[in-house]
Amino acid sequence: MKLYQDLHPSGEDTAVALGVFDGLHMGHRRVITAAMGGPEAPAVFTFQTDILREGGKGAPVLLPQDRKLELLGELGVELCWSIPFSLIREMEAERFVREVLVGVCRAKRVCCGFNFHFGKNGAGSVQDLVRLGDELGFSVTVQEPVLLAGKPVSSTRIRSLIAQGEIEEANRLLGRPFSYDFPVEHGRQLGRTLGFPTVNQPIPPGFILPRFGVYAALVDVGGEKYYGVANVGVKPTVGSDGPLCETWMPDYHGRELYGETVRTELHGFVREERRFPGLSELHEQILRDRETAKKIIYKL
Repeated sequence: MKLYQDLHPSGEDTAVALGVFDGLHMGHRRVITAAMGGPEAPAVFTFQTDILREGGKGAPVLLPQDRKLELLGELGVELCWSIPFSLIREMEAERFVREVLVGVCRAKRVCCGFNFHFGKNGAGSVQDLVRLGDELGFSVTVQEPVLLAGKPVSSTRIRSLIAQGEIEEANRLLGRPFSYDFPVEHGRQLGRTLGFPTVNQPIPPGFILPRFGVYAALVDVGGEKYYGVANVGVKPTVGSDGPLCETWMPDYHGRELYGETVRTELHGFVREERRFPGLSELHEQILRDRETAKKIIYKL
């Protein structure tokens, strides 16, 4: 997949899918795959998700930028404009269509969701896009929402489910497991002292936080997956500097992973995070958590 991080003009005609696509859930993929199968190069015009929350504003991010681009490539996207939102923030809707969609992307087909808005302050509607397409020579495909349990699949709905710890339902809407794809950092070595060496992944500011607690997990290390017990929170018994995904993999006995980015998938809520009277009580609870997590993972 060819990646542009600015308004670099395309050298070919495109069928371009438009959207933020945070989470790349089932509905997003429906929009993107609609851009495929024609004579034009399948393309996506999106934004650098990790920096959408400038100044701490906006919804928490579901998907790191690198993982989002990886998934787009796996879907078969050939061209991707993933730009800072600031490049077009002040651009009026019609100017965006003329200069970006037509001038930069060379769009012959445009695909978007039913509630898509564009241009300064989101003033442009799907109806405006269709009207401008008729004038400027591109067609518009509008995707209706994907429904699960009678409700539209949306990033907002998925964020709410994750925040409540309803991770299985969130995974169903995503169409894949929710995961943290962050570098492994050194911890306080307490897990190793207790006999449970852990993978410690600090969760950067701006990213979605689930209901704090213990989850059944699968950790992808170099293409091999290991079941694990993941505590997401602030480690109340021993203290922590910030939100952390800390995972013990009972069957992993490989190399140290410090500095590597691993994928920790969350698959089921085990229990709430809580403070224990001492480390021996924590030790016993972790052993019980392992058995619960194993049952959840083996049912997948």
